Amino acid sequence: MSDLYAQLGVPRDASEADIKKAYRRLAMQYHPDRNSAPDAEARFKDVTEAYEVLRDPTRRAHYDRFGTAGARPGGYAGEHVDLAEALEIFMRDFGGFSGLEGLFGGARPRGDSRRGQDIRVSARLTLAEVASGVKRNIRLKTLEACSACGGSGARRGSKPATCGTCGGSGEVRRAARNIFGQFVSVAPCPTCAGEGTVIAEPCEVCRGDGRVRAERAVNVEVPAGVSASNYLTLRGQGAAGPRGGPPGDLIVVIEVKDDDRFERHGDDLITDLTLSFSQAALGGRFSVPTATGEEAVEVAPGIQPETVLRHRGKGLPRLGHAGRGDLLIRVHVYTPEALTEEQREVFRRLAQVESRPPKRSSGFWSKLKEALGA
Repeated sequence: MSDLYAQLGVPRDASEADIKKAYRRLAMQYHPDRNSAPDAEARFKDVTEAYEVLRDPTRRAHYDRFGTAGARPGGYAGEHVDLAEALEIFMRDFGGFSGLEGLFGGARPRGDSRRGQDIRVSARLTLAEVASGVKRNIRLKTLEACSACGGSGARRGSKPATCGTCGGSGEVRRAARNIFGQFVSVAPCPTCAGEGTVIAEPCEVCRGDGRVRAERAVNVEVPAGVSASNYLTLRGQGAAGPRGGPPGDLIVVIEVKDDDRFERHGDDLITDLTLSFSQAALGGRFSVPTATGEEAVEVAPGIQPETVLRHRGKGLPRLGHAGRGDLLIRVHVYTPEALTEEQREVFRRLAQVESRPPKRSSGFWSKLKEALGA
């Protein structure tokens, strides 16, 4: 969840044109059909995810205000972009320029059909864990490279052979003529399904797939300040690809348990403090809950119902940024439904000496909006 502007190498006040230009440059640099480096695919997906948020004015505005947790109005940076989606986004916005379709040869790079599946899991956190961050050990039942054949799918002592139909290219070309001239179509090789190799002697353990079912543990570090439906992408931690194909990704989707004590608004938390008549009139120090424990708050004498107190820095950490949100305390004054005779006498005496009530102030929701900065 690194800074999206840093992903594209642009300043936070970059124009829409600058963002598009930076993305195009980086996408062409890391495109899997042009760059065979081990980390090129991951970088291509990262810059595409950043571009998808920053090119949209609404999502960009939310990201600027709330960080990754607010990159879309609903709360987080967006859906996980796998390689196929990243390629489609790139071709969507730049496919019509400079003959890029011919340069890159279509929507998916050769060999991508062997990429392993992405795995989605959920991590359910308490609000206290959101406030502090947490490490989780997640056990996965997935497909791992077969140890008997080293993931190749070929029996020990043998190896895949070059496909005789396509000569190892993974594709076949067919030429056809019509009144407009000659056209050449390119399609995956029907013999090797686009892999460029065929297995004459399959592994007896994995039956030529190069993968077996297995269970493993993955350590996941969840940063503080995440929201429900945020996700973490662990590149290359998904299922192994068939016959030596690249692994997929592990996508950890965050779920946050409801906490009845609070309402959450971005990094701010809202809680209620209910006082009696005497407590409201006399004021004092009262205990209120925070995400990490109890805190004392000072209440001024004569505080009015519907007042909103701000406890700065007692909210949740700002994801991807320094600082924390605030704790907003809504003050309520309760009226007892049943009185003892002694209480009745006290209130009768109070009624004789109490002053007239003040004029009606602005409504509670107006005060809350003002406290939230809305």
